[in-house]
Amino acid sequence: MMDKAINIIDKLNKFSDYWSPRIIAEMNDYQFKLAKVKGEFVWHSHKETDETFIVLEGKLTIKFRNKKVKLNEGELYIVPRGVEHKPYAKDECHIMLIEPKGIVNTGNTSSELTSNNDIWI
Repeated sequence: MMDKAINIIDKLNKFSDYWSPRIIAEMNDYQFKLAKVKGEFVWHSHKETDETFIVLEGKLTIKFRNKKVKLNEGELYIVPRGVEHKPYAKDECHIMLIEPKGIVNTGNTSSELTSNNDIWI
């Protein structure tokens, strides 16, 4: 049981790496992760799970092979399992991801942007 509230802004201030999600909480088998993103990510999919993107600050575009979804601050989008996607942010953007434990950020794609998926902050 948690003994105090988690301050998302304080947690965001503790790191600066782009595309390197940090875990701030767990609920059942799900993790809540914060990330700072800028520029292009890689095309990837998660065959075993959906992935939730919540924009806390800035603007995020999630590219798909046949469309784009643009998210503004305060909006969320759920990418269905198995759907190939590529997040992009022209300027720095802060997001929260909600996904099961053990999910690799680049899914089925190995890349220099593949991050350790168990970093707590």
